[in-house]
Amino acid sequence: MVVLVETVTGEEFVNSTNTLSDMQVLKRQIGFFLSATFALSAVFWILIIRAGGLSTAYVIGLMWCPGIAAMATRLVFHRTLKGLGWGWGKTRYQIASYLLPLAYAGVVYGLVWFTVLGERQPQFGANLWNFIFIGTAFSLFTALGEEIGWRGYLVPQLFKLTGFTKASFYSGCIWALWHMPLIVFADYNAGAPAWFSVICFATMAVGISFAFAWLRIKSGSLWTAALLHASHNLYIQGYFDQVTVQTETTTYLTGEFGAGLALSSVVVAIVFWRLRNRLPDS
Repeated sequence: MVVLVETVTGEEFVNSTNTLSDMQVLKRQIGFFLSATFALSAVFWILIIRAGGLSTAYVIGLMWCPGIAAMATRLVFHRTLKGLGWGWGKTRYQIASYLLPLAYAGVVYGLVWFTVLGERQPQFGANLWNFIFIGTAFSLFTALGEEIGWRGYLVPQLFKLTGFTKASFYSGCIWALWHMPLIVFADYNAGAPAWFSVICFATMAVGISFAFAWLRIKSGSLWTAALLHASHNLYIQGYFDQVTVQTETTTYLTGEFGAGLALSSVVVAIVFWRLRNRLPDS
């Protein structure tokens, strides 16, 4: 048996020690962020569950918990709010982020509308232009609260630790878990059994998290995530669900708790995972 002995120079040892120390500090900061996020969120989970429904004020408060926790983490450990991706970045990534939900949701709802699985209502009950501009502005405000935390702070830190694939997967799992109290104990569901809603929502959240992470890292801007999140909420909850005739079948196929978006999100994950080599080295 041949034993290979690797000689480590003093400089290499110092560098490896510093790297290990940096990793430990990074893990500590992520732990602080997650603890603060879930502690703050617990207040609003309780308020929403006790209210018996998704009160707008409580939901807005809940959606800003990750953002507040992220900014607190930056201030505690770095004494600055820089480093969260405040810059706009290249506009093409912002446009792609805003249009992406229309693509992965449009395919699902289009198939439902034009098959025997479901149908579309002939009229939309709101002015379309007001819906797009005012709706986008409000949805962006609420989504920004989450995205300062999830993709502004968490994804880049996980990317440094684990690389793209695990950062996307872990952040998606955490994001899905954060929603679970509302799905299981409140009325954040479409009426299907809780186990079905949990599986479909979690699959969707993890799947589209690959797109969120890729666009955030590639662009260097949290606004990609905020626009993607805002567009997702606005068009799926505010348009596609509203113009779809709700039946027992569509309960299991459409919406954030249906199999359709769960499957399309897997396709989204595969597409962005295959593009991972276009990202900078973690």
